[in-house]
Amino acid sequence: MVAVRRELRIDADVARLADVRAAVREVARVCEAPSTCMDDLVQAVDEAVTNVIVHGYRGQPGTIDLTAELIGDDIVITIEDRAPTFDPTTVPPPDLSIPPQHRRPGGMGIHLMRLAVDSVQHRPRPGGGNILILTRSRVPRAKEA
Repeated sequence: MVAVRRELRIDADVARLADVRAAVREVARVCEAPSTCMDDLVQAVDEAVTNVIVHGYRGQPGTIDLTAELIGDDIVITIEDRAPTFDPTTVPPPDLSIPPQHRRPGGMGIHLMRLAVDSVQHRPRPGGGNILILTRSRVPRAKEA
């Protein structure tokens, strides 16, 4: 298979989320990923980028760099920003024993992101900011086959 790589730089604006979703779908399609993989990646990346825009930049100007590429059988999405450092891998899982109607709004995004991909990695960006790497195999999971 031909090398697959797509790069995108967006302003930190929720109006640009459609561009992010389209880029992830494009790469997943070119990689011949099953629809479940594509849907999972779109959800995870949408959540991650939304968090950077809303909670990282908090309405201030900034940019987000996204790279999507096929490495072996894995689609790897790298999201880089210059917002204050925040490591989503340190966020504890939500207490799912509490019924949804009794939970405070929000707080499920990182949990859903973790469920949608095979791995979530974070490291501080040199010079400030974050590098988040989301990896999802294009090989169907057992429950998807």
